Amino acid sequence: MTDTRYPLKTRIRLLVVEDSEEDFLLLSATLGRQGLNVECRRVEEAEAMSEALARESWDAVISDHQLPRFSSLEAFQTLRDSGKVLPFLIVSGTIDDDVAVEAMRNGADDFLNKSRLARLGPALTNALRAAETRRDRIAAEQALRVSEQKLRELSAHLQTIVEEERRAIAREIHDEIGGMLTALRFDLSWVERNGTPPVAQRAAQALETLGLAQHASQNIVRSLRPPVLDAGIVPAIEWQLAQFRKRSGLVTRFRTNTDQIELTDESAMTVYRTLQEALTNVVKHSGANTVAVDMVVSESMLSLEIHDDGHGIGAADLDKQHSFGLRGLAERARSVGGWLEVSLGTGGAALLLTVPVAATRPETAP
Repeated sequence: MTDTRYPLKTRIRLLVVEDSEEDFLLLSATLGRQGLNVECRRVEEAEAMSEALARESWDAVISDHQLPRFSSLEAFQTLRDSGKVLPFLIVSGTIDDDVAVEAMRNGADDFLNKSRLARLGPALTNALRAAETRRDRIAAEQALRVSEQKLRELSAHLQTIVEEERRAIAREIHDEIGGMLTALRFDLSWVERNGTPPVAQRAAQALETLGLAQHASQNIVRSLRPPVLDAGIVPAIEWQLAQFRKRSGLVTRFRTNTDQIELTDESAMTVYRTLQEALTNVVKHSGANTVAVDMVVSESMLSLEIHDDGHGIGAADLDKQHSFGLRGLAERARSVGGWLEVSLGTGGAALLLTVPVAATRPETAP
């Protein structure tokens, strides 16, 4: 039974790669007898096929296998090179089963023998449906990639805004609140020196409370925008690990192959925040006793590896519904042109961050 269910335009445009005019006419007539309204054009060389694909719109390509200056495999590659997603059928009297299977494995839709064209129409309509499905899938994948790219750009933009707001808040706390706390300290010190004993005692107590407030203010400033980053990423890491040792009591080790690293502000903050998040996860989840941090600069890239001797990270940990820490770090790394890798397993957790190093200016001779 003829398969005419393919809901296409009334005419199907076919590009036929064939050196025999007689076989070309037979193929066209066969499709017509099988109920398909086709418009066919014949080419027999790669250049003519490429030109036809570039200049005109086609619904499918049908190719002989062996031509004097061309073959079905070359024709299929020509179709791929054009970037068009079209059904590709091989109709030949010389192709053997092994070649046909290889062609199908490489992406051809079907193959038929010229002496048995009874299923040519159904094969073509099935291939047209399959091609439409492929085009829909490709369009959906492209739309998904565009959406993911927009989300990455939005994430990077939001992260930039967050860091700018943190920097502004830190500056406000340091300049305004810090200034007012310092002025208050002067006033309380005067009261302590000049007030009556009961008043002086209350002023001394207030000064102690004020000292705690100033210390808390300084911690908030360091959390929002670590001033130590101004000294460079190496001192910032050393300071961060020293603070971590005091808080956690864990053993830490830091090694680097250079002390002079040129990073953009964004990349430096990415390195700093990645280490910060990794150390937080070590305390919360790993049960580790030791944390090793290695930083290597090579070929204009900085690699930061953080490894602990805890119970490791499983795939389920990364797929938790509300596990945004590592995902956020990965997006942050992408935003500066880097990437983040996490090793899975039970032999401790290992996190590797790679970011580009800023180009340095060549020194000029005096």
